[in-house]
Amino acid sequence: MTLAAAPLDLTDPAVIADPYPAFAAARARGAVQWHEGLGMWLAFGHPEVNAVLRDRRLGRIWSDKAPAERFESFNLIHRNAILEMEPPTHTRLRRLISAAFARGHVERLRPWVQELADSLVDELVERSAGQTPVDVLSGMSEELPVAVIAELLGVPAADRPLLRPWSNAIVKMYEYGRTTQIEDAAERAADEFVAYLRELAAERRQAPGEDLLTHLVTVRDAEGDRLTEDELVTTCILLLNAGHEATVNVSGNGLLALLEHPAELARLRADPGLMPTAIEELMRFDSPLQLFERTATEDVEVGGATVARGQKIAALLGSANRDPAVFADADTLDVGRADNPHISFGAGVHFCIGAPLARVELQASFGALLGRTSALELGAPARRRPEFVMRGLYDLPVVLTR
Repeated sequence: MTLAAAPLDLTDPAVIADPYPAFAAARARGAVQWHEGLGMWLAFGHPEVNAVLRDRRLGRIWSDKAPAERFESFNLIHRNAILEMEPPTHTRLRRLISAAFARGHVERLRPWVQELADSLVDELVERSAGQTPVDVLSGMSEELPVAVIAELLGVPAADRPLLRPWSNAIVKMYEYGRTTQIEDAAERAADEFVAYLRELAAERRQAPGEDLLTHLVTVRDAEGDRLTEDELVTTCILLLNAGHEATVNVSGNGLLALLEHPAELARLRADPGLMPTAIEELMRFDSPLQLFERTATEDVEVGGATVARGQKIAALLGSANRDPAVFADADTLDVGRADNPHISFGAGVHFCIGAPLARVELQASFGALLGRTSALELGAPARRRPEFVMRGLYDLPVVLTR
């Protein structure tokens, strides 16, 4: 443990472009370190990050952004979110959401997801024709998960273009060094998103369907409990945001990693049976979510450091996923990696509820990209978004050959 400022500037363009050398340097100094600039502890090692995510004394304790009148809708969608709750409230909400998910929605969509992935890739191939670079990020990586989560919830096709801009604006609030403009845009997006979903939920009460939103509206547990209006709206927004932001980033980061490791791309193309392990490896190799905060409800020792009650500690997921003490050749991309306890989906009670759906989407999209092309080549340098927490790309120009 060290009390010195951690050697990590989350706004440094070099760290944003490639944080993994900085993570390695930090881990060499200590698995848990105090970061003076952020005013919190940072956990770099895999065992320590895992402990942070699982220790019930380290909770998700939501505090409304101030001033309250400026962030009314942003606060509402977090105050009622399962991601910001601890048991027993978290237990109750997860039980209700899981009951709605248990209606077989993910398996119902599996053939539709594959069909959509195939059609999106075919369209990209048609435009590229083995010569012209086309943006796989906007042409498929963003299209597929947004369409899937919208189909899952029953969002009308005409309204789906609204979803990603709202989500993009909201998640920028999770970054450090935000501007006033970013904060104002996040509140505007939250306000519009809340109003839209209240109206859509009201329609489902009047005219129920077979979609997840209908089941969230009507679900009750054994005691007759049900979601409140605010919990319903918040859950839908969380599913839409988390349900596609991470998947978009895994898709973009993962395809870029394969293009930069052509031997692994060729290996996966030659053996499609490796696809399930390849998807897990792509999530490990370049994590879509890099940082997740917790707050100590009492003094907790983690990795030799004492996190005092009220202090925050951040789990650095990308650093944990490259810890050489846990992963052999941790900086090597290995699509056949069998021993892969990555924690990109989190751990403990906050383990991602949408993990099965994300895996279906990613296997469908990468399966289509490899199965419906004979060659994939980087057409121009990919541009990375200038954010640390949600690690992703602006675009990914690729030449696709049928």
